[in-house]
Amino acid sequence: MTLSRFPVEVCQNYDLTWRRRERRGCLRTDLLLPGNTLLHLFNVHLGTSFVERRHQAHMLLSNHVLSHTPWAGPRIVVGDFNEWTRGMASRLMGEAFEAAKLKTFVGHGRTYPGIFPVLDLDHFYFDQHLRLRSFRLHRSSKALAASDHLPLVAEFELAE
Repeated sequence: MTLSRFPVEVCQNYDLTWRRRERRGCLRTDLLLPGNTLLHLFNVHLGTSFVERRHQAHMLLSNHVLSHTPWAGPRIVVGDFNEWTRGMASRLMGEAFEAAKLKTFVGHGRTYPGIFPVLDLDHFYFDQHLRLRSFRLHRSSKALAASDHLPLVAEFELAE
């Protein structure tokens, strides 16, 4: 789900399910920012199997989803990549986007499970149209009740 104080222009789901595995996907939400800038926000949930994630990473970066040529304006890709080591999805995303490294800001990148995080499953990527100003984990009783992952919070500014 995407919550925004900015107007939502478009919402579209992309099916990233591989074979007969659990349904997985990517939600694209286009937000209208001040100054008439359109931000493309992609919320991702990849599978738990190594081979499954390899296929999903290729689907995600295809011309059908993230590399679709008509996308003009900034793009952010965030979500549960289910990769706790640097796997294929992380490598491919890192080649196409800048990675927001939680470890740089808070000393570690662990977000799962929320109550006592030991794994780094959640990742945040952005393109050259944006500059990362701050990045942090949000830890509260409401966050822990809402999900088994700790939320990531990033602040960006548009690059010149």
